[in-house]
Amino acid sequence: MSLPRDRTERLRRADKTSLWHPFTQMAEWVAGDPVVIERGEREFIIDTEENRYIDGISSLWCNLHGHRRPEIDDAVRRQLDRISHSTLLGLASPPSIELAERLVALAPKGLSRVFYSDSGATAVEVALKMAFQYWRQCKRPRPEKTTFVSLMHGYHGDTLGAVSVGGIDLFHETYRPLLFPALHAPSPYCYRCPLGLEQGTCGMACAERMEELLEARGREVAAVILEPCVQGAAGIIVHPEGYLRRVADACRRHDVLLICDEVATGFGRTGRLFACEHEGVEPDLLCLGKGISGGYLPLAATLATERIYEAFLGEPAAGRTFYHGHTYTGNALACAAGLASLDVFEKGRVLERVGRLAERLGDGLARLAELAHVGEVRRKGLMAGIELVADRATREPFPPEERRAWRACVAARRHGVWVRPLGDVVVLMPPYCISDESLGRLVAGVSKGIAEVTAE
Repeated sequence: MSLPRDRTERLRRADKTSLWHPFTQMAEWVAGDPVVIERGEREFIIDTEENRYIDGISSLWCNLHGHRRPEIDDAVRRQLDRISHSTLLGLASPPSIELAERLVALAPKGLSRVFYSDSGATAVEVALKMAFQYWRQCKRPRPEKTTFVSLMHGYHGDTLGAVSVGGIDLFHETYRPLLFPALHAPSPYCYRCPLGLEQGTCGMACAERMEELLEARGREVAAVILEPCVQGAAGIIVHPEGYLRRVADACRRHDVLLICDEVATGFGRTGRLFACEHEGVEPDLLCLGKGISGGYLPLAATLATERIYEAFLGEPAAGRTFYHGHTYTGNALACAAGLASLDVFEKGRVLERVGRLAERLGDGLARLAELAHVGEVRRKGLMAGIELVADRATREPFPPEERRAWRACVAARRHGVWVRPLGDVVVLMPPYCISDESLGRLVAGVSKGIAEVTAE
């Protein structure tokens, strides 16, 4: 029987010779000692040497209720005893039907149809293709409406359509020759306003720019796509109150579809089940992923209005069909997990718990914000970003090559906390089951990590 250290080293060697990790510079990876996670319990992930870490990012923002949640475990086991997968191309299945019914009942008013896919990026691809095809087949066709508008710093996934409407050069610039052109409106990034203005005196000029863009070019715009209330991968950029409502109203004035990408913000992350509820916005298309299965299995969904759905109806020979699909669309195991996750929300009064945890997180972050090199702490519900700066007075960033936030996350690991950065923003997004003690330890560990790497 091998010792834990021997087994860990064997796994590390195999990892370095066989795997290619996402968003990872592999030359650096193979020079290090990767943490190999083997188990999970509630808010903890446990490596092959029995080291326990608080999962401060819910395993990339998707593991909502913690690891090994009994209700979800049992639901997946029950479904295994029936069937693990059958196609939705020409067949139906109870879990996919029941989950769709539940999602429609919970979603913002007007969304009545559910199209399943496998990931957040594919949910976005589905929405883009639906919006594009809709304008060719609606009652009064507008084939000139082919353009999409998104936000600077926007992120909607890594497939080519999703990248085309993305706005983060670090991730997207390499692929520019492969992409379709899109229009980009200024991000409501108040801490680093792209318009050079100050929040409170700007009249929300970023929203005004979006309104002007749609006024000038709405005739050619098929849809606006944005992450409502919080831009996640941009560094947890929290939008000013009222921004989303103004964008939605501008879309209605100019007959432009609104796509809300709630892959990151959906399922309670911002304190409401869906972030667009904060401003009473009812999108035409809603993209869901990440937490839809409670973080158990790959699953995503694009919800559409009946108006959009009806534009695709007709005789088979008419060519109005939505020719899109995935092998694992509506996978039975994933949908069973999704149904169990919604049960946990309802029976466990999870949204109330999220509200209480969010207040405690805010209190802890208020103290962390006093650190000398914390420029701004941004939070909406249980989504938080801590932006590190070289100089608080001028907001001067650290040189990128110093990778301060990444180093802070590595330092936090020594205090039993697992988090990941976005540029020089440390992100916190704990699971909803986290105890008060662990939440305090999470903030304290991150605070210590930041202090250690900015002490000089």
